[in-house]
Amino acid sequence: MSNTPQSDIRPAMAAGLSAYLLWGLSPLFFQLVDFASALEIVMHRVIWAVPLLAGVLLVASKQREMFAVFRNRKALYTLILTAALISCNWWGFIYAVTNEQVLQASLGYYINPLMSVAVGVVVLREPLGSWRIAAIALATLGVLTLIIAGGTVPWLSLFLASSFTAYGYLRKTIEVDGRIGLFWETVFILPFAVIGLVWLHTQGGGHFFLGWREALLLFLGGGVTIVPLLFYIIGARGLRLSTMGVMQFTAPTLQFIIGVIGGEPFTTVHMITFGLIWSGVAAFTWSQVRRQLRPASAASE
Repeated sequence: MSNTPQSDIRPAMAAGLSAYLLWGLSPLFFQLVDFASALEIVMHRVIWAVPLLAGVLLVASKQREMFAVFRNRKALYTLILTAALISCNWWGFIYAVTNEQVLQASLGYYINPLMSVAVGVVVLREPLGSWRIAAIALATLGVLTLIIAGGTVPWLSLFLASSFTAYGYLRKTIEVDGRIGLFWETVFILPFAVIGLVWLHTQGGGHFFLGWREALLLFLGGGVTIVPLLFYIIGARGLRLSTMGVMQFTAPTLQFIIGVIGGEPFTTVHMITFGLIWSGVAAFTWSQVRRQLRPASAASE
């Protein structure tokens, strides 16, 4: 558990919850930017996130830590790889939102933590326990139901879940401040984003100069990138990881609600699929709560 005094937990709780609320409501923002392609939105997201993150790090006096990354070859190479993964994940999420597939995005982010548990067991040899076995089994059964009964493979959901799982696992292998890591990831993607946007505008396909509304929305993509992250970092520093693990389901739940209210198809097969996934989430959450309440027995859960 964090060493933060009990009286200081409420601000951390508010910050952590704010992060997941913003991530959960982010489809509403990206739906406003659907005049642009997912790739163009990602490129603007990168371009405007770089100076905003640089400002945050400057205010936090993190300049020395920023450049210390270049003295750690493993960290540098890992951040280059995670930059590719997070940019692909951003593209997949924005593509889902702007193409009326928010339910697929929601399903992907429900699956993600359960997939992370599976990776932890296989790669890191972490203890699993009966409740986590049930969680993974139920999630797998839910996906298989959609494939067999629904006749469709949720490629986008699996892409989002697997890319973010790989991203999370690799980021855990290096000790780099979340803000610094994201800054260098966006910096590494920046040349490709600039070249891509220049080419797009020369072909008459860019939207930044169409009007003040389009320019403002594309610029705000940078803030949508870093503000939830800053809240998340505050929350993670003051709360147990298990608490953050339970809170993370706030985001896909809000995305699910947005998708349903938005009129996306939600058949009986989808209902069964999400029901199984939610059962897996409930089993995972119960496992997290038990580990938090009885840390001494964590290995046997």
